[in-house]
Amino acid sequence: MTSATGLLTVIDMQRVFAEPESPWATPRFAEAAEGVRRLLPAFGDRVTFTRFLAPDRPTGTWRAYYEQWPFALQPPDAPLWRLTDEFATVARHVVDAPTFGKWTPGLAQRAGTERRLVLAGVSTDCCVLSTAVAAADAGVEVVVVSDACAGADDDSHAKALHVMDLYRPLIRVTTVAELLAETG
Repeated sequence: MTSATGLLTVIDMQRVFAEPESPWATPRFAEAAEGVRRLLPAFGDRVTFTRFLAPDRPTGTWRAYYEQWPFALQPPDAPLWRLTDEFATVARHVVDAPTFGKWTPGLAQRAGTERRLVLAGVSTDCCVLSTAVAAADAGVEVVVVSDACAGADDDSHAKALHVMDLYRPLIRVTTVAELLAETG
């Protein structure tokens, strides 16, 4: 297989979104994980995982957010913030951020000169969407792999994909099979 182009960025495949008892459980996390597993071999070392982390002290409107979700105010090494076991073992590059959007200086540096970001992960309607729009605004080609993502629910997932696809040609929504077919 020819390798895919760009940087595969796997958004927030963490226990807090995977575990069914979590207040932030993503119902189709397992399906998104399957899509991510299918993508990984095509990108080799050009994979970056991200993690959402709570800030030490929320500021601004984040204070009200964490008043609503106090369980999440845990340190970066807390079990809920860990990548799920299957991804923790393969994650060589990890970018942490206390924001929904993961288009941070660290991720921009990892993307380097390729200027193509392939996004997968959770949640489509939050962190994936926020990352996609910010990267597109920075002039990066963004490809969102719909069946390697999962939303808070099916309706929110579909709506977020629709909104991102409105940004064409800056953001393009595709599937795992279509993306892998492009690589030959």
